Amino acid sequence: MSRCRALMISAPASGQGKTTLTAALARRARQQGLRVRVFKTGADFLDPMLLEAASGAPVHQLDLWMCGEAQCRHLLAEAAREAELILVEGVMGLYDGEPSSADLAQCFDLPVLALIEAGAMAQTFAALAHGLRSFRTGLRFHGVFANGVGSAAHAQLLQDALPADLPLCGWLAHAAELSLPQRHLGLVQARELPDLDRRLDALARALQALPAFDTLPLLDFTAPAAPAQHAMLENLRIGIARDEAFAFVYPANPELLQAMGARLSEFSPLHDAGLPQVDALYLPGGYPELHASRLARNTALLTALREHHARGKPLLAECGGMMLLCEQLVDADHQAHPMAGLLPARALMQPRLQALSLQSLALPDGELRGHSFHYSTLQTRQPAARQARTAQNQPGEAVFQTRGLTASYLHFYLPSCPPAAASLFRPCAAAH
Repeated sequence: MSRCRALMISAPASGQGKTTLTAALARRARQQGLRVRVFKTGADFLDPMLLEAASGAPVHQLDLWMCGEAQCRHLLAEAAREAELILVEGVMGLYDGEPSSADLAQCFDLPVLALIEAGAMAQTFAALAHGLRSFRTGLRFHGVFANGVGSAAHAQLLQDALPADLPLCGWLAHAAELSLPQRHLGLVQARELPDLDRRLDALARALQALPAFDTLPLLDFTAPAAPAQHAMLENLRIGIARDEAFAFVYPANPELLQAMGARLSEFSPLHDAGLPQVDALYLPGGYPELHASRLARNTALLTALREHHARGKPLLAECGGMMLLCEQLVDADHQAHPMAGLLPARALMQPRLQALSLQSLALPDGELRGHSFHYSTLQTRQPAARQARTAQNQPGEAVFQTRGLTASYLHFYLPSCPPAAASLFRPCAAAH
């Protein structure tokens, strides 16, 4: 059994500043000398990058559908063994989705801190806070936090409107310099912000009237020992694309591949002229559309990808990784850029979001779960080998498979089914 203080940061909706507050709390805790671990609820890559920079430790996903309760329990117990404080950033609004952030909090008895954007509110702030707390019984509710506050007097007005048993746990003033920059998929990647540490330190300093972390309850996090992974990828060499254009990888994915015996090496489709000596490749999602001209000019790397595929070697390409393998990528300015051409397809950027959902894929070795989130569409002559299903059992993304290649808009959470994950990287994947 591991005991640790913990807190979930949620809100009535997206866009309230959950990531900003969670990052500020994590950095404040570190400044106080606490060992802190942060988790992100749901499918997300960009928020965890910021939270990792704030906390100094990898940020894993907690999702009752995609990861499963047992995996979530194992991750929390593992974190509690090494940390003094666990912070969990919720997803969307507190009660949104199935399962919701509230479901996760209730499953693990996490106290909830409700963050409300209060810049344009007065007493209605209290009504919203009261509704969030009372909507469901059995939820451990820690208090409420105000974001976008105009002044100390405004904060006092908000506090005075709250019921006596619903505390205002702190507030953050409205200030442009405290905001984190965004683009079409969400926050700008942490590695693209050279002043990120300065921003995080400023956020931590800006937290007002925050109670001590030791007022949080100590929770018991227990989990059975994680099952040992069979050496399904013993000594298999896997190259993973990692750079500014390809960075959307759940931390649990490479951890699982290594646990199954794989030897991993990273390469950059933007900067490297060739591939490492590998048996299989993993091309995750990211922002290839922002770097399309540079990717197109790296003809040596594109040729190496074609040669890898021609030899029938396994290659998993997710979302942005699949776009790299198309014949063309048409960016937001309608400029067409030649890509590797492993798929007879064109990826076209669109002005609006095209898909957002949790999905699963049935494979011969089991069901892999993950999510879809993209702004581009695919025009292709290639027939789909398989089709994913949404969490609501509706038709999902097409999955293309040919000569060891598996490509789709899906971002897989590989620990959801280790045998199926291993099958995508073993040489026999071509038979699938």
